[in-house]
Amino acid sequence: MDTESDKGATSALHLLRIGDRGRELPVVADDGGSFFDARPVTDDYDGDFFATGGIHRLRSALSAGDLSRADISGSRIGAPIETPMAVICIGQNYAAHAREMGAVPPAEPVVFLKHPNCITGPNDDLPIPSFAHRVDWEVELGVVIGQRCRYLPSREAALDMVAGYTVSNDVSEREFQLERSGGQWSKGKCFEGFNPLGPYLYPADEVAAGALELFSWVNGEARQASSTADMIFGVAELVYELSQIMVLEPGDLINTGTPQGVALSGAFPYLKTGDFLSVEISGLGRQEQQVVGSS
Repeated sequence: MDTESDKGATSALHLLRIGDRGRELPVVADDGGSFFDARPVTDDYDGDFFATGGIHRLRSALSAGDLSRADISGSRIGAPIETPMAVICIGQNYAAHAREMGAVPPAEPVVFLKHPNCITGPNDDLPIPSFAHRVDWEVELGVVIGQRCRYLPSREAALDMVAGYTVSNDVSEREFQLERSGGQWSKGKCFEGFNPLGPYLYPADEVAAGALELFSWVNGEARQASSTADMIFGVAELVYELSQIMVLEPGDLINTGTPQGVALSGAFPYLKTGDFLSVEISGLGRQEQQVVGSS
């Protein structure tokens, strides 16, 4: 992660939302670990916030001392952004993961969608339907779009469209994804709670997205350990390519793919009720979910 001195006048901060699901409040944390109420700047971290320079305004208010301290102890942490219009996912974006799935690394990004209401808080329970027997974890770098973009002219321009980065877990039911899908992966991706997100959103100008380490554990046992340096298509390439086939809106989420070490590889059992799942990206935070039965 870039340091404040690397960025000159910018002040380090990260965004989160606390409270009951559907009633979360925006909070900002400074690099000293103090939390502040962001409501003098915005009612929520939504598309309008990102599109209107919300991160800059929040940074200015924090630096000016215009925000009051917030006590988040005991509060549920929600996803760091309001439910977006779209969750766009990239498949097989790490060569080793493609190989463990028995596939040739793709020549172009593999794109599929998740329903936005899959998004949940980073530490919420992960519900598994009673008929789902091949539920898998996927730690991923989440990219949040900051400006409406279409037909971008270059990869360089694409990075200017990114508002920030977060930790995403693209939970998957492999039978529905691969065997009962008719070739459309979304069928195994859209179950309730199948996209824990957060805990934090870090502004893009504070993150070196090409050199982040990704990890996952099940019941304390290591599963995934890799780096975004191994992505086949980096963030700039993905945003550019997606802008050629769809209009990306402020607040949209891109899940950029997962590295090797998933249950689909055959090396590990699939998730079951009672398991404890953890995923982490260096510098961006850690999620922890208890696997439960779906009611």
